Amino acid sequence: MTDKTKDTPEPPRMADSAPSTAVQSAVSSTGRGVSSPFDSPTEQFERVDPSGRPRLRKDVPRTDDELGLDPEVPSTAETKAVPTYDYASIPPAAAPPSDTGTLRRRRTAENRRGTLDLGLLLLRLVVGGTFLYHGLQKLTGWFHGPGLDGTREMMERGGWDHPTLSTILVTAGEVGGGTLLILGLATPLAAGAVLAVVLDAWAWKQGMAPGFQYKAGQGAVELESILAGAATAIILTGPGRYSFDVKRGWATRPHMGSFTVLLLAIAAAVGTYWYLHGGNPLTGIGPFD
Repeated sequence: MTDKTKDTPEPPRMADSAPSTAVQSAVSSTGRGVSSPFDSPTEQFERVDPSGRPRLRKDVPRTDDELGLDPEVPSTAETKAVPTYDYASIPPAAAPPSDTGTLRRRRTAENRRGTLDLGLLLLRLVVGGTFLYHGLQKLTGWFHGPGLDGTREMMERGGWDHPTLSTILVTAGEVGGGTLLILGLATPLAAGAVLAVVLDAWAWKQGMAPGFQYKAGQGAVELESILAGAATAIILTGPGRYSFDVKRGWATRPHMGSFTVLLLAIAAAVGTYWYLHGGNPLTGIGPFD
């Protein structure tokens, strides 16, 4: 009895005898058998484990809700198609000009100064050294100078109303301005100081004798004219790169600030001469005879 029971075959299972719904649908729609349940992806399918028992049936997800997607989040294609600016209301800056060769040549041309800086250094040394020489004559008596006492007496004989103050101003202007010019430090102010001093000296000498005497005579102003022109040139051109002002804008690219210093220096010379000496410095020149 035991052997006979073991040899008796088991009745066929429902999954083996009857095709699944997905298989029946595929056969009815295509007219042929289906080799895989994935040949009809829009239909339901069931998986069979190795023992032949059917597993849970699962529908294929078709919508965003079934896939678990957030419908409010735009897709990658939509994000690329419409640019948005979450952290700024201004669009990105335009790309720089592609013609970088022109800009590079322009910068190179601006940096090519040749011997300009060397020439400005030489000009500063000559002008600053000349004023420093005369200032030391008045301050210390060096180089056969009169010293402070002799300078005060000279200013008093020359008709200056306040000889002591005049001596202090002319000595400080020549020594301080000349030293700063040589160093190239605070150059516009230094050149403005020596310019004011030499303009007053020009007016003083011009008024010593009637008539205009440029080269010869008691009131010759040739040297003062040259020094005034050189000081003006330094104000307008700057000290150059061989100076302590090399990192300042007025060292290589002076503009309206230097022109303003020039006007202030002329105004200071006129005001100082009017207050300390008086008189018309242009007496004997052309229509001022």
